[in-house]
Amino acid sequence: MSLPSPAIEPLRFREALGHYASGITIITSHIDDEPLGFTCQSFYSVSTNPPLVSFSVMATSASYPKIRQAGRFAVNILSGAQADISNQFARRGTDKWRGVDWQISPLGNPIIPGSLHWLDCEIYAEHAAGDHMIVIGEVKALDAQNAAANQPLLYFKGQYRNIADHNGV
Repeated sequence: MSLPSPAIEPLRFREALGHYASGITIITSHIDDEPLGFTCQSFYSVSTNPPLVSFSVMATSASYPKIRQAGRFAVNILSGAQADISNQFARRGTDKWRGVDWQISPLGNPIIPGSLHWLDCEIYAEHAAGDHMIVIGEVKALDAQNAAANQPLLYFKGQYRNIADHNGV
């Protein structure tokens, strides 16, 4: 049984979801000699057997149709030192790759040095969901870059955040 409810205002909904801390990733791909990428906060694990992950992307994304065409993507899990890179890849209509060094993954996707970890994926499925697409990828390769020495880049209540160290400082 569903209860009738008043329409939920988008800004209020977004504010409510901002109370859920999340990591920040950059989803990348490469097609026709062009590196592609965008900042993504909506990333999560789906299955361990087979190894599946998922991200959500705006249905109006300029990058995702090319990633779909490539049929593959990498997930770069950002470190706390990469807020500038996150901001750069979040902007529309700019050269997101300006000044960003990158390496090629086993599947041919851009890997951003300094990330905590990367996952190399082939598109497994996608589903329309409101104003977004839910993309599921099967992980084909993965590697930690320097995960033990770095903290993740987190987003909470509209701001980047750091994990307090274990000594309570």
